[in-house]
Amino acid sequence: MKQKMVCILLAGMLAVSMSGCGSQEEAAGDSTGQTRQEEVSDSAGEEENQEEALQADGSVLVAYFTYGENANLPESVDASSSASIQDYNGEITGNTGAVARMISEAVGGDLFSIRTTKAYPDNYDDTVDQGQEERREGARPELAQTLENVDSYDTIFLGYPNWWGDMPMAVYTFLETYDLSGKTIIPFVTSGGSGFSSTVSEIEDLQPDASVEEGIALGASEAADAQAEVQEWVNGLGLL
Repeated sequence: MKQKMVCILLAGMLAVSMSGCGSQEEAAGDSTGQTRQEEVSDSAGEEENQEEALQADGSVLVAYFTYGENANLPESVDASSSASIQDYNGEITGNTGAVARMISEAVGGDLFSIRTTKAYPDNYDDTVDQGQEERREGARPELAQTLENVDSYDTIFLGYPNWWGDMPMAVYTFLETYDLSGKTIIPFVTSGGSGFSSTVSEIEDLQPDASVEEGIALGASEAADAQAEVQEWVNGLGLL
């Protein structure tokens, strides 16, 4: 009888002990689950903050002057009729304009075409001659479009063709119209072989409080097929 009572007592104690262990395991499981949930939440928050930071740093503008968007060209112009006219994804532009679109696609930047109120001739040679005359006169052609939100950009890619060893005068108008202090300017140029000439120092003189970085110079004849070269250059800038 005593032995039976001892067995019943031991069985009861074992049951209570197992119940307590189960409660502790459930509590431990709840605690672990809560910790993991907090870790996932923190990780998601960090990723969201990083994404917001990337968006905040993505204030890039690609401003450019190009012949194909400033000349008085017929609507049915054949891009293959001139080495200075390009059809880029169905848009008629020029060599510099094609490169500008490549840069914009690579960095996700906004495009701004520097256009004059008075169109240039539909012949590239005549256009370049007019550009030389404007340079001699120190002309500042009036621009047809206004950049309203320049303050929202931190980095500005600035593109142009090399005309007679200089930038088109419309680019001077652009640089003298907007205060780019504190911004990073990255020039790019298309030319027949002269590269930047002295244009980078001209930009530095016109925007002394901006940081003018090393740019890229492309031959006009290779601009249409420069996608890989442009992408490699952009990757080396550390913007992505």
